[in-house]
Amino acid sequence: MRKTMGEPMRREGFCDIGGQALIEGVMMRSPHRLAMAVRRPDGSIVLEVREEVPLSRRSPFFALPVIRGIVGLVDSLVVGLRALSYSAQVALDEEHRLTGFDMVLALFLAVGLFVGLFVALPTFLTSLLDRFLRSTVVYNLMEGAIRIGVFLLYLLVISNLRDIRRVFEYHGAEHKAIFTFEEGEELTPENAAKFTTRHPRCGTSWLLLVMVVSVLIFSCLGRPGVFIRILSRVLVVPLVAGLAYEAVKLLSHHRQSLVARLVSLPGLWLQYLTTREPDRDQLEVAFAALRGSLGEEYTPCGEKR
Repeated sequence: MRKTMGEPMRREGFCDIGGQALIEGVMMRSPHRLAMAVRRPDGSIVLEVREEVPLSRRSPFFALPVIRGIVGLVDSLVVGLRALSYSAQVALDEEHRLTGFDMVLALFLAVGLFVGLFVALPTFLTSLLDRFLRSTVVYNLMEGAIRIGVFLLYLLVISNLRDIRRVFEYHGAEHKAIFTFEEGEELTPENAAKFTTRHPRCGTSWLLLVMVVSVLIFSCLGRPGVFIRILSRVLVVPLVAGLAYEAVKLLSHHRQSLVARLVSLPGLWLQYLTTREPDRDQLEVAFAALRGSLGEEYTPCGEKR
């Protein structure tokens, strides 16, 4: 790591570094690298670094507004699944390790859970009120409110599960590490301690924006029968995801403005459920992943020399 990693160096704007909490670990991703750091049962840290350019950067078409959000969603799902599989192999003992089939099954279950809980259930529940909601706008606002309510209840339930709490602690470590890097501080647990676990570019904020944007998009689909209604919502999820991505990106570029701060507040509040305060060991794992994703030829701002 270059000497400049230890020099205070404040960056205007934001650095293009993202991450994901894993099983006893953290994945970090820069424009040219992906790194996964996982704590073994014996206490050692295993670091895996791969030269990997995000899918949205591999083609001019994939980099187009909205398209890049859709491509990024697919890329994140695939990369995230691989990273979770890797962390499970490293962090879990032989008896509890997941096979490739287990991970594929988990992906299908996750997609099914998303469609069932956050698309089909709110749409079905709102359809029961059809005769009382004559206005399409009011109908979609009600559906959106139910969808957000189901989402919050889901997060509240899983946040009380012991294993999930552990993942949320690594989620907090990921955010603290990125904050430390963005502010040009030396990458140490001591410096990270002063930063919050809530980050404005977190995927949690994006998910909340997806639900808000969906109200606007779904309003354009009319009010067909409940089955067609559910199917149409599933089909436009990629468009909704792409638009929400653009909204997050815009807010990130103007995060000091009053409007951006106000719009970002609900997402930041939501992170009280999805992040927990990490301990020193978890911060060490997050920093190992961050350093791995930056590589020797990168400055503290993640830019090539």
